Amino acid sequence: MKRKHFLQKSLLGIGGIIGLNSLSGCDKNTTNPSNPNCPTMPTEIAGPFPIKSPSDWVRANIIGNRSGVALMINFTILNVNDDCKPLPNVFVDLWQCDSKGNYSEYDQQLDGDFTSDHFLRGRQTTDANGNVSFISIYPGWYPGRAPHLHVEVKNATGNSLLITQIAFPENISTNVYTAQGYNGNFDTTNASDGSFSDTLDENMVDSITGDLQNGYTAQKTIRVEG
Repeated sequence: MKRKHFLQKSLLGIGGIIGLNSLSGCDKNTTNPSNPNCPTMPTEIAGPFPIKSPSDWVRANIIGNRSGVALMINFTILNVNDDCKPLPNVFVDLWQCDSKGNYSEYDQQLDGDFTSDHFLRGRQTTDANGNVSFISIYPGWYPGRAPHLHVEVKNATGNSLLITQIAFPENISTNVYTAQGYNGNFDTTNASDGSFSDTLDENMVDSITGDLQNGYTAQKTIRVEG
């Protein structure tokens, strides 16, 4: 199925706009002496709003009751301890803010208390090729941070293999933030963001295609010590 039709069908046929009703990075390790061509992805902080119970939110469509520009996110997880081969049967947890910069499951957000909501959070298990996909919306932004996603990879027993964050090209973000429901252009560039300033190339999505009407598709390969 083509990306456009997949997004439109998955997002209830509403197209690109859907609606259902400053922290610094921690110590980063991107080296792999045994295989310098296969470094691990930078480790980043989980942030103040991680998923409280990821196993309760096993789902590909994480939109919940939010609205925004459609985004399909494809991840490929590779094992640096096995010649960067695909890593099957590991958990990929994803969480992000909504178009206004709010996170679910927590209070004291920009627009109030969202402790009873669980939007824009989810878990998937990698297939034989190390792949997972999520249906979401393009994340908004909040003061002091560039637009981003949070990702954690865990093995089958629940041990964390990596916590990281994903950045987006600024020209895409600027375009998305002209859409209804977003806060206008971001106040923090990727280069000045505490998590991305020193490892932006590694944090950036590998590719992103699409437009405001039909939504976007992003691809990111994440290398972990499996």
